[in-house]
Order: sequence, then structure tokens, then C-alpha cells
Amino acid sequence: MVDALGNAQSVLNVGAGAGYYKPSDRRVAAVEPSPAMISQRNTGAGPAVQGVAEALPFGDSAFDVALATFTLHHWTEISLGLREMCQVANDQVVLLFEPKESHKFWLVEYFPECMSLPTEIGAPSVDYVGEHLNVRTVTPVPVPIDCVDGFAGAYWGRPEAYLDPAVRAGISSLALLSPADAERGAARLREDLESGAWDARFGHLRELPELDLGYRLVVAG
Repeated sequence: MVDALGNAQSVLNVGAGAGYYKPSDRRVAAVEPSPAMISQRNTGAGPAVQGVAEALPFGDSAFDVALATFTLHHWTEISLGLREMCQVANDQVVLLFEPKESHKFWLVEYFPECMSLPTEIGAPSVDYVGEHLNVRTVTPVPVPIDCVDGFAGAYWGRPEAYLDPAVRAGISSLALLSPADAERGAARLREDLESGAWDARFGHLRELPELDLGYRLVVAG
């Protein structure tokens, strides 16, 4: 991510959430639609303005880079949000999941209801982003086995983590499920872990240092 931002001194973090992906080595402003997420930002996360990607409250070329991390699939009008990023910044950096790759993740077999969520149905591909941004590079971002960030693919080699309700609550695609669907999926996973069925199919993953789950870093401008 730091390399993708290059020499940019000013960054607008669009859909910044609680500020976990805030670059710490340059001036950063944040836009986040949820008051709850803004309230969770710590003092080191920097200032945040309540707003949406589709109507960024900044002037033309106000920033060197507009950054969007794991957020596009939550936007109401993705194409408009991408145009806004182009308007307020000279360059754009987007971290997203490529649906045709990420939807192959073994976790989907246990929580198939995720695929019916609007955030998954409408998740943009890299090609879609390329229709709206002047893409320069697309880089795969493999997830390390010891990833601690807590997003959907973070525990691909540590399946027991997905049994924890607190872990699932921090993953939007699981948190948006009905309690019944979430518990049913967790029960299926628990049963397969206890019987050894999960390890029979996927146990080799525990030995890998990292895995490509379809996360892609797009640099444009």
C-alpha cells in the first residue's frame, strides 16, 4: 500500500471506516458515511468527515491520491464514487476483491447465503473499475497465514477462528447474515472440523505461508 501511494503527500481515504488502513507517513483526511464507525476512530486515525463516496465534499484535485480500501462493494453507485475519486485527486488507489476469485474461497461453502447479499452481488470486478479509472497497474495481494486484520479472508488457514461470533461480527459479509444463517454456517464448519472433514479437503492450506484469495491492488491516474 505504501508503495502504491508513491510520493503522495496528501491522501483522501474514502470509506475509511474506523481508520485501520490509514497511511501513517503522510497527511490523510477521511470520509466515512457511518457515524458509528467515525465514533470508533482512535485519536491517531486523524480527522474524518461524514459523507459518501458519491458526493465527496472536497474541491477538484484537492489531494494527491484518493484511497479506497475494501469499500467499493458497500457503495450505492460505484461508478459515481469512482468519478468523484478522479475529481478530487490526481491518482487513485483501490484495494478490492475480485469476485470471480474471492467467491471460490472455501468459506463460501459454509456460509452460502453470503452470495445473496447485495454487497456480494454488486461487488465490482477489476475490469469494471478499469472502465471508470485510468488503471496503470493491478497487483495481486496474497494474504499471509498469520494475518491479523480480521477481514473475510484473514483466517483462511485457521478455520477455527470463524467459529468465534466476535470474529464473524467484524466481517461484513458474515455480520450481515441473519443470526440463523450465521449459526447454521458455523455449526456446519464446527462439525467438519471435529470430524476431520475440513482437514481432509483443505488441511494442506495450514502449511502454506500465504494464499491468493483474489484481493487486488489497483493503481490508477
